[in-house]
Amino acid sequence: MLVARDPDRLEESAAQLRREHGVVVETIVADLADRDAQQRVADRLESDTDPVDVLVNNAGFSVRAGLLDEDLTPHDLGFEVMIRAVLKLGGAAGRGMSRRGRGWIINVGSVSALVTQNNYSAIKAWVGNYSESLGVQLAGTGVQVTALMPGWVRTEFHSRAGIKGSSIPGVLWLDADRLVEDCLRDVARGRPVSVPSKRWKLISAALRTTPRGLVARLSALLSHRRNREK
Repeated sequence: MLVARDPDRLEESAAQLRREHGVVVETIVADLADRDAQQRVADRLESDTDPVDVLVNNAGFSVRAGLLDEDLTPHDLGFEVMIRAVLKLGGAAGRGMSRRGRGWIINVGSVSALVTQNNYSAIKAWVGNYSESLGVQLAGTGVQVTALMPGWVRTEFHSRAGIKGSSIPGVLWLDADRLVEDCLRDVARGRPVSVPSKRWKLISAALRTTPRGLVARLSALLSHRRNREK
C-alpha cells in the first residue's frame, strides 16, 4: 500500500512496482497535513481486512523557517506531517498489528536529531524518542518498532528544500537502496534504532557523547554553511 498526496506520481510508482515485481499495489491519495486524511489512512492501517504488516512512516520535508519567526505556519505544517501523523498512524498500526501478533513499524528520523540546527532537528528528535517509547509499549506483542536515523541520503529531499548540498563531502552521502537493506536487516534483528552505514554509526556515536556546547558550535557551523548555499 502506497500513500501520497500527488495522485499522478503515486500511480506512476504503483505501476512501476506492479510491472517490475508483479505485486498487488493499493494506493491512497492523502495529504497527511490534513487530519481527515490522517484518519482515512489510520482506519486502513488498523483494519484486519487485507492487513498491513509493515508501516513505514516516511512523509517529511525540511522546515525552512526560523525559531524566532512570528509566522508559525511552516512549523505547524511540520508538526502535523512529521509528528501528529506519525503518532496517529503508528498508534493505528500498532493496535492492528498487536491484535494479529505480528508487524513492523519503521519511523524515519534523522541523525540531525542529534544536532541543534532548527525545528527539523527537534522534530526528528521526537521521532526517535517516540519510536523507542512505542516499542516499549508494544513489547511482547510480536510488533517490532524501529527508528531509522540516516545521514544524508541521495533523494529529492534536498533539492525540494532548496539545499544544494555542495558543502557535503561525497563520502557522507548514502545510497537509498543500500540504506533500505541495512534498515530491514536491523528491523529483522529487533533493533530499536537503525543507523545505516559504519561511517554514520561512528558519527552518531560521536554526537551522542560530545559535550552539548561543542554540538551547539558544530550546529552553528553547519547552519552557516547551509545558508551560504541558498
